[in-house]
Amino acid sequence: MTDAIAAGGPASSQMADATPAPEAGALDSLPGHLMMWVLIFSELAAFGALLIGFQVARALQPEVFAAGQGQLDPALAAANTLCLVSSGWFAARASAAAQLGDRRSVWRWCLGACALGIAFIAIKLFEYAGEIGRGADIDGSTFFTLYFLLTGFHLLHVALGVAILIAVAWRADVRAVESGACFWHMVDLVWLVMFPIVYLVR
Repeated sequence: MTDAIAAGGPASSQMADATPAPEAGALDSLPGHLMMWVLIFSELAAFGALLIGFQVARALQPEVFAAGQGQLDPALAAANTLCLVSSGWFAARASAAAQLGDRRSVWRWCLGACALGIAFIAIKLFEYAGEIGRGADIDGSTFFTLYFLLTGFHLLHVALGVAILIAVAWRADVRAVESGACFWHMVDLVWLVMFPIVYLVR
């Protein structure tokens, strides 16, 4: 045994083979850049806190929230949901095209996602105009204070997401496009949670 070790024989080879290989961390398997995921998790935490605050305020002032919801237009919100879900599919297709090295398809799918994002912004601004025309005011009630804060914060993220998708489509780098798609999916997810809480739950 000693001679085999000294000679670098089978025993030393077996000992080397028995050494466990370092395992990749869980974060290494995430698509896109790590810093994008840091941003995504921080933004999800912020939206989570706002939604919890919205629910707590609803429990404390149910009549105020019921009256405020009566002034909203769920049909426009449903149209915006369709825009974001469809744009999320476009973003996923852009990510798949980037992995194949198809720059033209990356551009096409990203621009499609951006067009739907811009449609979301236009519909939301039209909705805001109607609500303000009916007398809604950010200082008018607790409901509308939280409504404009929550949906406005999300609207800013949609605009930021559009800018990010345009930027990553220009490069068509796989990790960059994956990062942009992940941010866009976060925006989709937040809206899918927000839509029933703000517009439907009584």
